Amino acid sequence: MNVTVFGTGYVGLVQGAVLANAGHNVVCVDVDSHKIERLKEGHIPIYEPGLESLVKENYSEGRLDFTTDATQAVIHGDIQFIAVGTPPDEDGSADLKYVLAVAETIAQHMDRHQIIIDKSTVPVGTADKVKARIAETLASRGRADLTFDVVSNPEFLKEGSAVADSQKPDRIIIGTDSEHAEEVMRELYAPFNRIHEKIIVMDVRSAELTKYAANCMLATKISFMNEMANLAERLGADIEMVRQGIGSDPRIGYHFIYPGVGYGGSCFPKDVQALIQTAEGIDFDAKVLKAVEARNYEQKTTLFQKIQGHYGNELKGKTFALWGLAFKPNTDDMREAPSRVLMEALWQAGAKVQAYDPEAMEETQRIYGNRDDLALCGTKEAALKGADALIIVTEWKSFRAPDFALIKQQLNQPLIFDGRNLYEPKRMTKKGFTYYSVGRS
Repeated sequence: MNVTVFGTGYVGLVQGAVLANAGHNVVCVDVDSHKIERLKEGHIPIYEPGLESLVKENYSEGRLDFTTDATQAVIHGDIQFIAVGTPPDEDGSADLKYVLAVAETIAQHMDRHQIIIDKSTVPVGTADKVKARIAETLASRGRADLTFDVVSNPEFLKEGSAVADSQKPDRIIIGTDSEHAEEVMRELYAPFNRIHEKIIVMDVRSAELTKYAANCMLATKISFMNEMANLAERLGADIEMVRQGIGSDPRIGYHFIYPGVGYGGSCFPKDVQALIQTAEGIDFDAKVLKAVEARNYEQKTTLFQKIQGHYGNELKGKTFALWGLAFKPNTDDMREAPSRVLMEALWQAGAKVQAYDPEAMEETQRIYGNRDDLALCGTKEAALKGADALIIVTEWKSFRAPDFALIKQQLNQPLIFDGRNLYEPKRMTKKGFTYYSVGRS
């Protein structure tokens, strides 16, 4: 099938590359000409395992192309994906200006029946707005005779495993009331639906809410475990033992119940806020979602509070080695990252940071520029030299089994603040470290 994808971010680029790899002819559209030229040269703007090779292979074999020419892109596609950003507005609601701009662009250039797919994470009712914008634009062209379907097809990709998630999806949600659109969508996703039935067809509004409900449920699990961790510290319990105890219950499971320093990224914070705003718009008090957001906001400050408590609020002139800048492993994404809250608090208190992350160094440089109180180090070992303590914020695999003798040698004091519970407290005590973790007294 001929497929057009508007947007070359995490969702659009991954979706386009994976569909091309399955045999479809895909054109990805973006307004950023520099980005498009870089993609044609094989430069991927994001770090996502497996994506670079997938893009290069399918581009070289002619199944995947990139363009800024919206006219030709719309003409190319039998299906038009909208996969542009929906950034939070000032009140936390999803800003739909990019989605509606793409809808208008499609309507300006379409010359036959089109299936327009909302792939972006959008609030309930967005499909109605997209329909209205397309109908209005077609009418202004004098082409109200052209027909179209708007389908909700939310993505469920995890940064760091987005390619694998797209190639082997757990479920494929299709929101439509059109038999024709459903048939075409089934054909599109047939290569991903061979082993067992993954497609779930529902009405459009239910599909739109499904995406938000899924992300808010996962965010709730994280905030709940962080609340339990805070209780465990004060009650003399070990949250890691509690985690194993409740995770063994199949009704709960082990996923998303790891305590830490809060969730970040492009999805959970934005989607929780957006659903709260949706609820406000229909005069419903989303008490659970508000509590999830509040706990996460506070959780991002807990590591700094432990550091502050250890030093008796005397942080001026201290230097800290920081391992992990991205909001999670296997990505360079620092949107809403706990590391940012921590670093900014340390700087405000007069401390310096020597930071290392396997992938997020360029992004950190882009966000913060050159600062006297920030040194970006080439290795995790280099970040340790002369620091007063080590702080772990992101659970990269390369941090799980370090050379503790070297850490002890390089630090001014054998002191670790572990925001991800990577090490065993008793073992760290035996090695001579003062060790702070999450939810373990």
